[in-house]
Parts: sequence; C-alpha cells; structure tokens
Amino acid sequence: MAIAQTAFTWPQIREKFETANPTLRAAQINIDETKAAEVTAYLRPNPDTTFTLDQINPFKSFASPVSGNTVYRPFSNALPFASVSYLHERQNKRELRLESAQQSTGIADSTYQDQARTLLFTLRNAFVETLQAKAVRQNAHENLDYWDRELTINRNRFHAGDMAEVDLDRLELQRVQFESDLETATVNLRTAKIQLLALLNDRTPIEQFDVTGPYDFAEQALLLEDLRNQALAARPDLKTAAQNVDLAKVNHRLAVANGSTDPTFGMDFARNPPIPVYVGVSVTIPIRIFDRNQGEKARTEIDIRRNERLRDAAQAQVFSDVDSAYVTVVSALNLLRPYKAKYLQLAERNRTRIAFSYQNGGASLLDYLDAEKAWRDTRLAYLNLIGSYLTAAAQLNLAVGREVLK
Repeated sequence: MAIAQTAFTWPQIREKFETANPTLRAAQINIDETKAAEVTAYLRPNPDTTFTLDQINPFKSFASPVSGNTVYRPFSNALPFASVSYLHERQNKRELRLESAQQSTGIADSTYQDQARTLLFTLRNAFVETLQAKAVRQNAHENLDYWDRELTINRNRFHAGDMAEVDLDRLELQRVQFESDLETATVNLRTAKIQLLALLNDRTPIEQFDVTGPYDFAEQALLLEDLRNQALAARPDLKTAAQNVDLAKVNHRLAVANGSTDPTFGMDFARNPPIPVYVGVSVTIPIRIFDRNQGEKARTEIDIRRNERLRDAAQAQVFSDVDSAYVTVVSALNLLRPYKAKYLQLAERNRTRIAFSYQNGGASLLDYLDAEKAWRDTRLAYLNLIGSYLTAAAQLNLAVGREVLK
C-alpha cells in the first residue's frame, strides 16, 4: 500500500523553517533578552533611608516618686534620628544607559536577521538539492524504461535471427548501468530529504515527505551596480557593523558622563531636647581628583575607530560577495544556454538515429552504446548545471540580502 506524500513548495518550506528551526528560535529569544536589559538600564537609583536611636543608657534607672520602687528607663534620654538621601545622576547618565541598551537590542535584531539569512541559504541549498535529486532520479527512471523498450526490440530481433547472441548479451549487461544510476539517484534523494527535514526539525517519515517546484532556469536582467546598491541597503551584517559604530559612540558619551561627579542630597529628622523636632538637609559631593574615568574614555574612543574599520571591512566584503555570486550566476547561464538550445536536442537526435541505424544494420553495437552514453551524460550534465545555477542564484540572494532571483 502506497503512503500518501505531502509535497511542499519553497514558500511553505520557508514558513515551516522560520517557525520550527531551533537555532532561529533561540536567536529570536536573544532579542527578548536584550529588550529586558533596557528596563534595567533605565532604572533610577534607589534612595537610602537611615534610622538611628542614640543616647541609649542600658544602666539608667531611678526611684519612682509615687511608689518608691526602682524603675528601669534605658530610653529616657534617647535621641531618635531619621534621614533620607538620594543620588542625583548628572549629564543624562540614565538616558545614555537606556540608549546604549536600545542600540544593543538593535544589534541583536540585525544579528538575528543575518543568522536567518545564512540559515535560509543553507535551507535553499537543501531544497535545491532535493529538487535536483528528484530530477536526476526521474531521468534515471526514464533512461531505464527507454533501455527496457530497446531490449524488447532487440530480443525480438535475436529471436528472429537478426542479431547475434553476444550482442544481445552486451545490451543486457548494459542494463546494469541504468539500474545502478536509478539506485544511486534514489539514495541521493533520500539523503537530501533527510538533510531538509533536519533543518525543519521535522520528524515526518521520508516516504511521506516531498517537495515540489520548478527545476529550470529563467534568465533575468541583472545589473551588477543595482545588486551592489541593494546589498548595501539590505545586508543585515553591514547594518550590524554600522550599529556597532553608533553603540561605540553612545558608550563613549556614557564614559564621559560617568566621569562627572554626582551629588547626593539628603534630609534628616531628629529631636534634641529641649528641641522637640528639627529638620536638616545635606549635600554630599565626591571630590574626584584622581579618577575622572580617563581610562574608559580613552578605551571607548579607540573602540569607535575600531568599529569604523570593521564597518569598512564589512562593506568591502559585501562588494566581494555580490561580485563573486554575480559572476557565478553568469557563468552558469553561459553553460546552460547551449545545452538547452543545442546539445540536448543534438544528443537525443544522435541517439535516435544511431539506434535506428543499428537496428537496420547500418551502425555497429559500439556506436549504438556510445550514442546512448552520450545522451545519458549530456542529460545528466544539463540537470546538474541547473542545480548549479539554482545554487548560484541562492548564493546571489545571500550576497544581496534579499531574494533577487526566485
């Protein structure tokens, strides 16, 4: 009993991947963690409260004038004291901490987008490999069917006395190659499906899983300069590099702000007989003579220059990736055009003619086998070239940072 297969298109595979891949989901959680850090960064300093009870005499006692008994009164002269103080942060330290945390969240989001871009490229390659394996297997199956039909014709010739037994045996032995091609293609297809299911974190049995989509090439007008500009606007790793520069600048401003002195304002309440209650205020100002955060200021200023160089390197890498991927796509197209326009038809026509000539005594068995091999090799090379083109297209999408080739 055949098991029904569910065939997924590329958009469906991509949707399943974005919702199920554990690596991608872990990267999404990291963004939530950095957002939580923004709450901590914007917290205000907590006020300090002090309660004091002074002038406690544990040996204080006196005779009661009413009863004459000795009365223990250790708190009779106690002086209560309470104070509240608050650290006032100057030069927008709290706002700069929040801005730094927000920049970190933006970097985490861009890093996630870049990780998704790379993983989608891996997924696309696995999808293309599966389509390629399906096409190669279908081709191997068609070749085997064709050879079986040829064998039927030649067996009839042998029984009619029109063919030598040794020639028929050589044709029968040739079927082993077709069977081997089909079995190898079947194994490759199962392997490609296993890799694709692993990326999807899917436990569906291989027999019930399949993909579908066009396995062909279509030329599109591509301008290298346009691709470069799109990559500069879309590449998340380049955006991350630029955001790191902005973060370094914010951290430098925060380091400068942290070098400023923060006063602590206080207010206290107490009593001091004969004064029943008094109120006092205070201002505490640290004298920062030797530490004005000089080292951190210098380090963050150097970090700005370092991240600017990394941004320039990332931009150069973008141009290199786009140029390399563009050349690969153009090269694949240059190879595919003559195959589709000429070589496939030529190999098939040659096989048909040689087969007809051989059946009518006009060609040798060796010519017949060579023509069959030439067709099989040409067709397989064409299918592999389509796979190379689709992989190169995925590489170009990776380099640009968006799908410019479907």
